[in-house]
Amino acid sequence: MLDILGKVFGRDELPSKDIAKERLRLVLVHDRATVSPQFLELIKEEVIDVITEYMEIDSNGVEVSIHSLESSVALVASIPIKKMKRAIKAV
Repeated sequence: MLDILGKVFGRDELPSKDIAKERLRLVLVHDRATVSPQFLELIKEEVIDVITEYMEIDSNGVEVSIHSLESSVALVASIPIKKMKRAIKAV
């Protein structure tokens, strides 16, 4: 994702057609996902609730985003783990 932003904001000198193509790709990913920031935050909170049943995490460092993978869209989560919980609740 950082390469994309670097390209878009001019870190690498690319022809304008490549920059326009990348911007269009980002717009299409957003349109396919059709996820509002509020909905993404709700997903993040629910993921945190589930993960904290099994491990201690740094909830301030959790990042959830939508990414494009070729012809599909993926939900990507980065969750900093402090430690695993030894006892797991029985279902």
